[in-house]
Amino acid sequence: MPGRFATWVYRWATVYGVVVLAPLLFVEGQIARTDGHPLSHPEYYYGFLGVALVFQFVFLLISRDPVRLRPVMIATIFEKLVWGVTVALLLLQGRAHGPVVVFAALDVLWAPLFGMAYSRTPNA
Repeated sequence: MPGRFATWVYRWATVYGVVVLAPLLFVEGQIARTDGHPLSHPEYYYGFLGVALVFQFVFLLISRDPVRLRPVMIATIFEKLVWGVTVALLLLQGRAHGPVVVFAALDVLWAPLFGMAYSRTPNA
């Protein structure tokens, strides 16, 4: 079956993303208590989560038809790199810490898998 590797990678990326992201919709108060202050811009927090969850749907669509949606895989590679590189730069500036850094680093690990999926999937 063409795109079998892509199906596997994108299906697991979907599961991982939903498991990691969905609970964040319900812990704004806990994050505020941990940081010692409420979120100054909750629209950015929920906006990020919304866009990230939409991408989980995109991953699911790719997993169902990787050959047809192969061009979209390029965007998903950048989606993973943008977050990781952003957090890395913030870390270098002393503006990111803890779980954010860990999860951004884990997110970056998906980029080469997405690249492999793209290269192993034939053109439509």
